[in-house]
Amino acid sequence: MSVVPPPLTLSDTTAAVADERRRLADRAATLTEEQWRTPSLCPAWSVRDVIAHLTTTTRLSVPLLVREAVKARGSFDRMEINLAAARAQRYSTAELLEQLRQSADSTRRFPGSSPLDPLMDLVIHAQDIARPLQLSYSSPARVVTACLAHVVGNRFMGGPERAAGLHLISTDSPWTHGTGQQVHGPDLDLLLVLSGRPAGLAALSGPGVEVLRERLQPA
Repeated sequence: MSVVPPPLTLSDTTAAVADERRRLADRAATLTEEQWRTPSLCPAWSVRDVIAHLTTTTRLSVPLLVREAVKARGSFDRMEINLAAARAQRYSTAELLEQLRQSADSTRRFPGSSPLDPLMDLVIHAQDIARPLQLSYSSPARVVTACLAHVVGNRFMGGPERAAGLHLISTDSPWTHGTGQQVHGPDLDLLLVLSGRPAGLAALSGPGVEVLRERLQPA
C-alpha cells in the first residue's frame, strides 16, 4: 500500500527547478577552492564535477548525446562522467556558477526525461555536495517528497529494485510505499538511499534497513 501526497503541478515543478538552481548556485558560491575539490557522494565526482554536471541539463542536444555515447562506448554513466569532467576543466568556478544561474528558468531537459527529473537531480546532487562537506542544506519539504515519490518508481534510478518487499514510511510527511519489512526515516534520507547513496542509511530505522544496506553494497 502506498500513500502519496498530491503531486506537484507542472508550473510548481518548473518554479521549484528554478529555485533549486538559484539556491544551490548561491550556496556553492560560498565554498572554498578546497571544498570544490572535495569528493562528493558520487564516487567519480568532486563537488566541482557535480556542479559542472548540473550545468549540462539545459545544454544537451541529441547529436551531442549520440557523439558522447559513442565516445563512452554506450555506457550512460561513463558518458555523464566524461561530460561533467570536460565542463569542470573547461570553465572557471565563476563561469560554472553563472551557467547554473542562467539555466534557472529554462525548461530544457535531458532528451526523453520527465519534468520531475531535473528537480530530482538537483535535490539529490545538492546532498551529494553538502553531506561530505558537513554543510546544512535542505530543499522545501514538498519538493523532497515529490522527488521521493518519483524515485521509488524510477527504474532508471534503481528505485523499484531497492524498495522491493519493503514498507517505507516517512517520519516527516504522510508518504508511505509498499508492504513488507518496515523502514522509517526522513524523506530526504529515504530519497538518498533509493537513489543508491548509503549516506542516508544512518537516519533510517526498522528491520528493513539491513535489507537496504545489503542492496547498496557494490556489485
